[in-house]
Amino acid sequence: MSHAIRIHATGGPEVLRWEEVAVGPPASGEARVRHAAIGLNFIDTYHRSGLYPIPLPAVLGMEGAGVVEAVGPGVTEVAVGDRVAYAGGPVGAYARERVIPAHRLVPLPDTIDDVQAAGMMLKGLTAHFLVRRTYRVKPGDTVLVHAAAGGVGLLLCQWAKHLGATVIGTVSSDEKAAHARSAGCDHPIVTSREDFVVAVRDLTGGRGVPVVYDSVGRDTWDGSLDCLAPLGLMVSYGNASGPVPPISPLVLSAKGSLFLTRPTLMTYTAARADLLTAAAELFEVAGSGALRVEVRQTYPLAEAARAHRDLEARRTVGSSVLLP
Repeated sequence: MSHAIRIHATGGPEVLRWEEVAVGPPASGEARVRHAAIGLNFIDTYHRSGLYPIPLPAVLGMEGAGVVEAVGPGVTEVAVGDRVAYAGGPVGAYARERVIPAHRLVPLPDTIDDVQAAGMMLKGLTAHFLVRRTYRVKPGDTVLVHAAAGGVGLLLCQWAKHLGATVIGTVSSDEKAAHARSAGCDHPIVTSREDFVVAVRDLTGGRGVPVVYDSVGRDTWDGSLDCLAPLGLMVSYGNASGPVPPISPLVLSAKGSLFLTRPTLMTYTAARADLLTAAAELFEVAGSGALRVEVRQTYPLAEAARAHRDLEARRTVGSSVLLP
């Protein structure tokens, strides 16, 4: 028997339970992985709260790193003993070991350790599709990154800066502004005392930015639209402050024929070729030093509830990792 964090009902962090679980042999196309480290992400809190419904009871978690212990019939993607990592569905990472479709596993290079991998896969692959595919950041662009000191935010700042952009970021405190600045954010805006819309317009000479990366949701939604230049792209990829209320498409026309997208990692990496390409680019920029993965908090897996409370209270900076 193994152990995992499971939920039997949705709610606050108190619904997370440390339980004994049975992990069976991998079936055709599957692999059994023993985790060395597990990533903590905001999407985990959405599954826990019921914002993103999943079948119950469930083991939470979308990201992990470890070693392949067994493979099922027909598996060619990985072999027993391989160091691997993954990000995205199916849920089930909050466990000492799990069975997962082998095509979702990515071999880890020796240059990436387990904790770094668990702190970078979901966030790093998300940053990849945001700056390389959803909106292809290019030299001379000015971009706005909300939650610039968060796990994805720090990576977005670094990657956009690496691509030649000027980065404006929003943060909630001076301490987080310093973290964002160290990650390449040229203009951190402390929203507790500054109006970020006014600041963005001032910094861009009134033009606005071509793209806003918004993981905050409800609290920044209206302001984000007002930061965009005509024909700009609103990228809504999270709901840290709550879901965005329904909107009329006429709002987008009135604010400058804007574009809106709600992208997901699973869509961008559904094809294994796309997953491997994205992972290779992520490992390359991380290996070169252009992208620093900052795992600032680690928690025992059994204390996942404490980790969720810290994450939702914005007491974390950068990435957080659970250790089984």
